[in-house]
Amino acid sequence: MKRLALLLLCLLLLAGCSSQKAAEEDSKLHILATTYPVYLFTKTLTAGVDGVQVTQLINESVACLHDYTLTVPDMKAIERADLIIMNGADLELFMEKALAQTDAATVDCSNGIDLLPAAGHEHHDHEEHHHHGHHDPHYWLTAEAAPTILSNILMGLSALDGAHAEEYRANYSAAMDNLPSLSRNTAPLSCPYLITFHDGFQYFADDNGLTLLKSIEEEEGSAASAADIKEIVALIRQYDIPAIFTEKNGSDDTAKVIARETGVQVYSLDMIMSGNGQDIFAYFDAMNENYATIREALS
Repeated sequence: MKRLALLLLCLLLLAGCSSQKAAEEDSKLHILATTYPVYLFTKTLTAGVDGVQVTQLINESVACLHDYTLTVPDMKAIERADLIIMNGADLELFMEKALAQTDAATVDCSNGIDLLPAAGHEHHDHEEHHHHGHHDPHYWLTAEAAPTILSNILMGLSALDGAHAEEYRANYSAAMDNLPSLSRNTAPLSCPYLITFHDGFQYFADDNGLTLLKSIEEEEGSAASAADIKEIVALIRQYDIPAIFTEKNGSDDTAKVIARETGVQVYSLDMIMSGNGQDIFAYFDAMNENYATIREALS
């Protein structure tokens, strides 16, 4: 009997601890950042703020979100969120139905960004064509977007959690002070032309004073057509291009074929869609690595 009583007491204590933990979780401000860049910016602005929990919705090693489908854990994260920080510019079209069913406040980080039109680049995915929307959503790949992204998130956080507005603003000021650490290329490159195997580098090309001649989106299990390869080879020879670029998490099979045909080098650029970083410095590091790659490849 004593053992039974002791067992019941332990169960009650465990239940009490679980309830207390759940209550503590519910008392937090749950912020859901849809993508890795948005997550890094949000973590920077919320650093050291008590009672704030930031989670990342999409944390897979994906190059793009053309065909992303929300999972059950994704839906639960959206349901639990008090504030959803979004890339915007139609990148999260896959979330439309889920967003219609939540009362969470949202922040569109693309507000105030001078968005480029969605380019009519070729997508190879078993004869299907995919697109995000009317605008190119990959604006985080230009250093000029960083202040606007930070400002949009700051306004969203302060509006929902005014009690910590001063802390958010202090983090914002510190982040802005560190923006000069983005070592964007400013010197003219000997080759001002860019050919990529991902359709998300329009902003990056502009950021580096480059003309994007051709970009092909190669989905998993597919490759560029013979006509595409022929066109790229012709462009390389016409403009005397020394290098072509794949995406860090994408395929480089077609690029290697073209390299063997033309003698160009193949380099990799990072879309910054995945990683293990916890603040804006991870974004700076990835951008600076891309800048260094461009300087090495095209100088």
